[in-house]
Amino acid sequence: MHTYGEPVSGTREDKIRRLEHLSDDLERTVAGMTDAELDTPYRAGGWTVRQVVHHLADSHINAYTRVRLLLTEHEPTIKPYDQDAWAALPDAQRMPISISLALLRPLQIRLAAAFRNAKVEDWSRTAHHPDWGSLTLDHFLNEYSWHGHHHLEQIDWLRPSKR
Repeated sequence: MHTYGEPVSGTREDKIRRLEHLSDDLERTVAGMTDAELDTPYRAGGWTVRQVVHHLADSHINAYTRVRLLLTEHEPTIKPYDQDAWAALPDAQRMPISISLALLRPLQIRLAAAFRNAKVEDWSRTAHHPDWGSLTLDHFLNEYSWHGHHHLEQIDWLRPSKR
């Protein structure tokens, strides 16, 4: 089974709230960053902060679609995507981050609502990922409540006061 990071502790509601507040947390983290800082990779060979912000929108659009498919179809197959190729597209490299920040806010509200409104039996439903196998709704909640904040830590580390 695929797993990216450390499991997020807390109840499902704690994880949903964490996910729901990603937009606010991200906006606070990037507030005041200059274009030069936004175009700085968070690690050698890594994406720039700008690419990470756009990646979060891309990733969470996919998360929203995946969760909705899981909730409405019988064992749907989840389509993988090449996140590095998406991050290399010109819009991810040059577009103002305000576009993805604006996109993330309503997206996070809708994604949180999908989790919050799931019925008891929905939590045992599964989706199939070609590379990762069978995934549950809890997997998606854990993954995406962790994912955005993982990237926030990377961005925050770049701040001059943190180095």
